[in-house]
Amino acid sequence: MVWKLDRLGRSLPHLLSIITDFRTRGIAFRSLTEAMDTTTPHGELLFSMFGALAQYERALTRERVMAGLAAAKRRGRQGGRPPMIDAEKIEAITAALDGGASKAAVCRDFGVARSTLIDTLARIGWTAPAKA
Repeated sequence: MVWKLDRLGRSLPHLLSIITDFRTRGIAFRSLTEAMDTTTPHGELLFSMFGALAQYERALTRERVMAGLAAAKRRGRQGGRPPMIDAEKIEAITAALDGGASKAAVCRDFGVARSTLIDTLARIGWTAPAKA
């Protein structure tokens, strides 16, 4: 039992997940201010309507986000963190590694963190040359 619904959850989807969890555990829910009681048909109806509204709100938010990302892409904007190593430096690094340089030496010579080097090599699909 709560005084008001906003005391139970941060948002409508959060509130619905809490009440759904209550329902699966066999716990009845009652809000005094909104007159919602999940043990009555009226309370079940209100709960179902809140659930439908929350689902609609999530769908609209997703649609807006996707439209915004598509508009940004059309304007030439690319999301995400910018690459730490540019294409020219990657070519020089892979040439050095193919020439037999160690990853530690490459990191030191090119001023690149080891984790950044390893992540970049994995992203471009570089594999170490086979040893003779």
